Amino acid sequence: MTPMNRAKATPPTNLRYAVAVDLVVFTIRDRRLCLLLVERDIPPFQGAWALPGGFVLPDEDLREAAYRELAEETGLGSGVHLEQLATYGAPTRDPRGRTISIAWLALSPDAAEPVAGSDASRAQWWPVDHIDSATLAFDHARIITDGLERARAKLEYSPLGAAFCPPEFTVAQLRAVYEAVWGQHLDPRNFHRKVTKSPGFLTPTGAMTNADGGRPAQLYRRGVIDVLNPPITRS
Repeated sequence: MTPMNRAKATPPTNLRYAVAVDLVVFTIRDRRLCLLLVERDIPPFQGAWALPGGFVLPDEDLREAAYRELAEETGLGSGVHLEQLATYGAPTRDPRGRTISIAWLALSPDAAEPVAGSDASRAQWWPVDHIDSATLAFDHARIITDGLERARAKLEYSPLGAAFCPPEFTVAQLRAVYEAVWGQHLDPRNFHRKVTKSPGFLTPTGAMTNADGGRPAQLYRRGVIDVLNPPITRS
């Protein structure tokens, strides 16, 4: 190793930074995609809405820290499945100092009403189309944008959409989930053809219902596959 390469391989001794977690948690309420936000009770950005999250403690695993922050700030946590979304580390993202944040994503079908705690004065489910990105704390608008795109993509290649439906559901009920997450109207006939022709996605129950109004519709259950092939793509 040359002296120059050796210098590059040596970590700087004066580097100071913190590690944090942020949580992007979506659910569907009244056929609208909603995001969990908290109102900050402490500086910086006191009084602004933000994603739940906070600093990782010295003896914590990242996932453990994410669940702790979710529980402390919103009262939620158990039963919420988290997956890593991305890492954010712009030098100026936190006015308190250099902070590296690992963002976590969750789509929770059975999300309860949040209860604020810790350094959050309020916790609330916000319809995504009612969020003013310009007023959010830190770089959370960017994190939310990334989380929303990941959530929308997950419905393309996984059967997650069916998890937001009752145990037995119609294609129209499933379509309402996709429309809420994707934020667009879907042609009923094309959607019906795609989901019913996707191998292993839906299992017919043999029963019918007129709960959607109009003519009786076939009831389905979620199939056994974990990956949709072909995917249910957006227009």
